[in-house]
Amino acid sequence: MIARSLRWRLIATGAIAIAAALFAAWFFMTLLFEHHLERRLADELQRDGLKVIAGLSLTPGGALVAQDMPADDRFATPASGLYWQASTARTVLRSRSLWDQALPTSSTASKEQWSERLGAGPFEPRLVLLERRIVLDAGSDPVLVQIGQNADALTSAGREFGRELAYFLVILWLALSGAAWVQVALGLRPLGAIRRAVDRLRQSPTERLAAEGPAEVQPLIDAINALADAREDDLERARRRAADLAHGLKTPLAALAAQSRRARADGAVQAADGLDRAIAAVRGAVESELARTRVAAVRRDAGLSCPARVTAEQVVAVLERTEAGEGLAFDVDLPDTLRLPLAAEDLTELLGAAAENAVRYARRRVRIGGGGGATAVLMVEDDGPGLDEKDAQAALARGARLDESGGQGLGLAIVRDVAEATGGTLALARSDLGGLAIRISWPG
Repeated sequence: MIARSLRWRLIATGAIAIAAALFAAWFFMTLLFEHHLERRLADELQRDGLKVIAGLSLTPGGALVAQDMPADDRFATPASGLYWQASTARTVLRSRSLWDQALPTSSTASKEQWSERLGAGPFEPRLVLLERRIVLDAGSDPVLVQIGQNADALTSAGREFGRELAYFLVILWLALSGAAWVQVALGLRPLGAIRRAVDRLRQSPTERLAAEGPAEVQPLIDAINALADAREDDLERARRRAADLAHGLKTPLAALAAQSRRARADGAVQAADGLDRAIAAVRGAVESELARTRVAAVRRDAGLSCPARVTAEQVVAVLERTEAGEGLAFDVDLPDTLRLPLAAEDLTELLGAAAENAVRYARRRVRIGGGGGATAVLMVEDDGPGLDEKDAQAALARGARLDESGGQGLGLAIVRDVAEATGGTLALARSDLGGLAIRISWPG
């Protein structure tokens, strides 16, 4: 799931890139800090070396003597890690910190400038040595002046700096990762708005995405709106074609009905019955396609609702005037406060188809009821033959055609299509009146 999420991929990529950049920063900053410490140490050793040189002199006999040496207490503490040494071919002078040891001599020390090298010390494995050869008097032997300090101090300081810097950079990584998360969330917000707009577009063919958006997603918005326009045009074209087909078949069907009546009047009852069955089949197919075309226009919109009782009473008022409905008793048991989440014309389509189906099979009574709450429910019941459990399950199976199930006609197919188009579900059961109970429910 995370691997397929653009949000998490961007956040993870940003966090990894930030971590890599901060690690590189930690490495180079630690390296720079160590070089800075080395330069500072070289400067301090050079100052001590100059003090040592200032205190050196030669006796008339050519012996090397030292006076006024650097006052740092570490020079007087044995094995302190800070040493000085001055040596000629005949004499070696050294700080008390060297005790009975000596600094390693050098054959590469220059007379022009101080040189630095790293080697083993008398009491430590790593010693920084700053050295230079000087000539105190003309004609005298050059004096090798050496100042040494334990290199472990540099390593320890660099290690402490690197550890503290690592703590800081980890905190900085968390802060920058949080900022990257906010940046990704803000950057993807237009896509979330598009997703919600597309969901509204799916529910309502007339909806369109906002015309203006970020430049990066504007081509996507334009393409979706163009697709929606094409879909609505195709849907409208299909409706017109279905209506044209229905009107085009009216005349041939009327002519066939007239031929059936003539055949029946002439005594060809069997032939007339065959014609009537064929005509009924064609009319049923035409009405079915027209109903599905009307259902295609039905849409779910969370902002729409209509009073169930008012619509039910209007539907009943029409059915009571029909030949099949005038002999039936209608019972509308709906609370006045019940509002169903669909447009009034969509509810009329759904309730009309369900009630017409009930009227077709009822013996004496049709009841329309329902209620609200967490789920809005609408029920249409009759006292007809109904459907047994097996036929009801077969009728509701995915891919089943309700107009071919258990003798129930086109009405149930329309009810199912409208219910699904408006976000509801259809269930069939046995009514306590004895017939079929059609139950349509919508989430609250």
